[in-house]
Amino acid sequence: MSMISTATKPIFVIGTGRCGSTIFHQIFSYHSQVAWLSRTCEMYPQHPHRNYLAMRLLDAPLPQKYLRKLIYPVEAYNFWDNYCYGFGEPMRDLLKEDVLPITKKRLQKVMASMLTENRARLLIKITGWSRIGFLKEIFPDAKFIHIYRDGRAVVNSWLNVDWWQGWHGPHHWQWGQLSPQQEQLWHRHNQSFVALGGILWDILMTATDKAKELIPPEDYLEIRYEDFCQQPVKLFQQAVDFCDLAWSSEFETAIHSFKMESADYKWKEQLTLPQQQILNASLRDALQRYGYE
Repeated sequence: MSMISTATKPIFVIGTGRCGSTIFHQIFSYHSQVAWLSRTCEMYPQHPHRNYLAMRLLDAPLPQKYLRKLIYPVEAYNFWDNYCYGFGEPMRDLLKEDVLPITKKRLQKVMASMLTENRARLLIKITGWSRIGFLKEIFPDAKFIHIYRDGRAVVNSWLNVDWWQGWHGPHHWQWGQLSPQQEQLWHRHNQSFVALGGILWDILMTATDKAKELIPPEDYLEIRYEDFCQQPVKLFQQAVDFCDLAWSSEFETAIHSFKMESADYKWKEQLTLPQQQILNASLRDALQRYGYE
């Protein structure tokens, strides 16, 4: 098992989901100094030593192409809920006041147990609520990288998956109650799922903005998905520097091995003109806040 007692400066990649955080996290996992939650954490949440062994294997002289098909990064909510009850699907963002002493102790111990001598920095992706305040209380020196994307592309992606909780309506989802203004907007568009997706994107982005104001600015970095697709090496150089990690030619080669292409155009192709108008109307103010026309 790991001889490292503390997870120093863990890196949390956060986002709304369907925002590009998965590909960012996947590429970042090729950095030789980071450990991460692999699918073993999802399958065997009570056996973190399996993930420790997986991280050791990554540094062994084995064919990485085939090894990576067995060991790859996931969000591992089974793992989170095993050590931190309610972490996976809270009805609001998690705050520092929500941290129980036993949870803090438990998470600090289990996260440190999966680090290796070479991979001594933890890299974790979570989506939905940012949980910045909660995680910062447990890991005071944590770093956060927020990946965000045009809300219209995010909503269109949600509408193309069956697990999106918006299909159940705002009275039966995990994102809390709508404000009177949001409720009015939703009904104005005849309870449109397109409009509801726009409202949810605004809810999650606003919650992240609120949470980031409570931590030091030097611990928070924002990366636009669209910029990342155009200049992945440049954005990763920025992220690696932000995280106090070393840059290497091997990591740069790994970045180049991924084909980066923005899929933001799909919302215009897959939504009807009336649906596009509803989406623009429900997101107009929010899009402007984040620099989208």
